[in-house]
Amino acid sequence: MTTTIHPPESEAPARASRGERHRLTVVGGLAALSLDAMASVAYGPEAIVLVLALAGGTGLGFTLPVTLSIATLLVVLTASYRQVIAAFPDGGGAYGVARRYLGRRASLAAGASLIIDYVLNVAVSVAAGVAALTSAFPVLLPGTVWLCLGVLAVLTAINLRGIAHSARAFVLPTVVYVGAIVVVVLAGLVRSEPAIDPNTAAQQAGTLQSVGILLLLKAFANGCAALTGVEAIANAVPSFRKPRVRRAQTAELVLGGLLAVMLIGIAALIEKFAIRPVPGVTVLSQVTEASLGDGFGYYLVQFATVVLLALAANTSFGGLPVLAQLLAKDNNLPHAFALRADRSVHRHGIAFLTVTSAALLVLADGQMNSLVPLFAIGVFVGFTLSQVGMVRHWIADRPRGWVGKTALNGFGALLTGIAAIVVTASKFGEGGWLIAVALPVLVLLMEAVHRSYQHIGTRLELGHRPTPPRPVKSLVVVPVATVSRLTRDAIAAGLSLGGKVIAVHVGHPDDAEQAAFLSAWEDWDPGVPMVRLHDERHRLAAPLVEYLQAVRDLQVFVLIPEVEPDHAWQRVLQNQRGAILAHALRRRTNVIVCRMRFRTRST
Repeated sequence: MTTTIHPPESEAPARASRGERHRLTVVGGLAALSLDAMASVAYGPEAIVLVLALAGGTGLGFTLPVTLSIATLLVVLTASYRQVIAAFPDGGGAYGVARRYLGRRASLAAGASLIIDYVLNVAVSVAAGVAALTSAFPVLLPGTVWLCLGVLAVLTAINLRGIAHSARAFVLPTVVYVGAIVVVVLAGLVRSEPAIDPNTAAQQAGTLQSVGILLLLKAFANGCAALTGVEAIANAVPSFRKPRVRRAQTAELVLGGLLAVMLIGIAALIEKFAIRPVPGVTVLSQVTEASLGDGFGYYLVQFATVVLLALAANTSFGGLPVLAQLLAKDNNLPHAFALRADRSVHRHGIAFLTVTSAALLVLADGQMNSLVPLFAIGVFVGFTLSQVGMVRHWIADRPRGWVGKTALNGFGALLTGIAAIVVTASKFGEGGWLIAVALPVLVLLMEAVHRSYQHIGTRLELGHRPTPPRPVKSLVVVPVATVSRLTRDAIAAGLSLGGKVIAVHVGHPDDAEQAAFLSAWEDWDPGVPMVRLHDERHRLAAPLVEYLQAVRDLQVFVLIPEVEPDHAWQRVLQNQRGAILAHALRRRTNVIVCRMRFRTRST
């Protein structure tokens, strides 16, 4: 007979309403999950210009065409991920697609690439924000690492309060930033000449390169850094309010539209005002000066950019915990990552992201330039696997219009595959080899976790109906060291379990306290037999383990009595006998270990 206790009917809707309140709206989704992509406007166009400048003015003339090709890829990715959202409402993005259509190994590669990208995004975004701060206030430069860790701690604290809470905190900075960039683009387009002539005094050192396909491919690959974060919304569909799919698709569409407008607008202004890379001055800064001058508008754009770069890390805090939850449910990560706390927070995923990002920041000494070469390599692996998986999805299901959708995703897979190869090759010697090594290592680790869960499942006979339970003869063993109320309560608990109960005392014949204990035991006479175990080496656990290993045909319970102190700090006062015995018994025997807590606090 099974008894199920339901909450009162009046509480269920209220509880559901509270749960939805901690999820994302469309605006909240953009603020919580798209800051990485939004902030990439600050470094994506500059990455293109830095490569094309190697060919001088002729090369810079290809800034807009290269950006348009990236915007085309952005349109393909946006359309694809809207389909991914509909096909995989549980989230997971590239991982979910690859798992269903490309096999488990490919799905692990997609999951590993996303994990790496999420961690690097946090480290790069925090380091970039702090770099902007220390540039404005050089006196803070010696504390770069501590500033990075401080920003990371603030982001972690905000996200531990719930993703919806973090979204509300980031809505205003996001709106200010997007609005400022749009104003820069519009003001620049209507100007016949720049408000302030851009500084073009810097000359290219060395021989100018010719504009060839390799240079254009490298510029395209560098500029594709602006596409990192496009997949985050598809990875975190469960974080949205109902109807989740429609809200997530709308957020994905708005993100793609805003990002395309900002990227193309900035590229058009770069060509219009003949912007060139200048040491110590960002391309976005030059474009802003040319459009708005050097007044309040200029400083507003710079400040908003600094804030968005620092907050762009929040994309990872929204996406990685959900991805880790899916990996854990599929037995590829420890099941702790699937646990959800209050406010729909996956604390273990957030903790993992914080610890790994902090380690990277410390190892890189908080320097953004040390981390950037590692950035955006893994994400293209996920992009490509997602596109290929969606091609197989359309071919397998063949819905209306499947030919066009297949062609779209196939073209996207080709573009992202080329970008993945070019980005990895161009950045391999700059630290990209670390990602090339880390990705397969992470896949192998997840394979090991999966094999371990498979072995445990086999031993537990999961999926098979067990035989009916039958009682067996049992033996309850109570280790004793003194005659006290603790000993009395432990033996009473053992007698309550049923079966045979014995007390076991481990000692040494020469111990001065041995005779006193035996005398007290005989005077007390609790009515259960006592087994005395001796060890010449004064060991505590080994004699008991050897004794229990010799017991046959009985279900053995070992009931270990322990004092539960009033305060946590008082644990250091304990002799740890219980912990030592429990550890040894669990490792070397098959007995059932029970640790009985005796509370010293009066009730």
